[in-house]
Amino acid sequence: MKYEYIEVSAVNHITRLTLNRPDVLNAINQKMHDEMQHALDRFAVDDNQYLGVISGAGERAFSAGSDLKSIAKRGKSHDYPKSGYAGLIERFELDKPMIAAVDGVAVGGGFEVALACDIIIATERSSFGLPEPLIGAVALGGGVHRLARQIGLKQAMGLILTGDIIDASKAERMGVITQLVEHNALEDTVTGWCERILRCAPLAVRASKQTVLKGLDEPTLEAAMRNQKSYPTFKLCYNSEDKREGAKSFAEKRPPNWTGR
Repeated sequence: MKYEYIEVSAVNHITRLTLNRPDVLNAINQKMHDEMQHALDRFAVDDNQYLGVISGAGERAFSAGSDLKSIAKRGKSHDYPKSGYAGLIERFELDKPMIAAVDGVAVGGGFEVALACDIIIATERSSFGLPEPLIGAVALGGGVHRLARQIGLKQAMGLILTGDIIDASKAERMGVITQLVEHNALEDTVTGWCERILRCAPLAVRASKQTVLKGLDEPTLEAAMRNQKSYPTFKLCYNSEDKREGAKSFAEKRPPNWTGR
């Protein structure tokens, strides 16, 4: 597929996806939904790609969410792809880590895309919110559910029920974002996070993410600890070449050579 509204690169085990409609704050139209689905499908099955980074083009927005003018023109809502909004929101089995690099507006569906990532790095000029109730709608792309799970019910309710937009400083205090940085430090900070993740065995990282998320779905801590060895990527990791390489490299006092197998 030739991409019109996103840019994709895959270098040094990192797939970078850029939402590329800066003239409309990277608002997501039907074609961008479909392009993100396609790009993330490729990322998910590429064993040579270990982590993903999503960002927005331009200097004003990560994404303002759904392109409401596009919806009004077509007379109906966008048809979400099989993995949900932006091809990401319902990609529950993706165990590769995802980083949202946010610089500017991240509201509505744009905020939901960021919340679906594992790490959010944001600049001081960024803003966040789920303003859907202000236009008579509900944030159906997982935002209300993820926000409550990630920052706690009372803080999430305060944001959801008012439709408020908050600045990056408040988002950091509420626990919405992982790290707050100055605008000119965003790229270096994201690169630093990628490098630190890539120091680790890829399967161990994937297994760790899967274990955390599946463990949260277990009824008790005891059940999570009892069942973690049955999680697919956990089992794959503990029977991998990389697990043996980790022990061997430690004993030989040398850096490990990870293969992702």
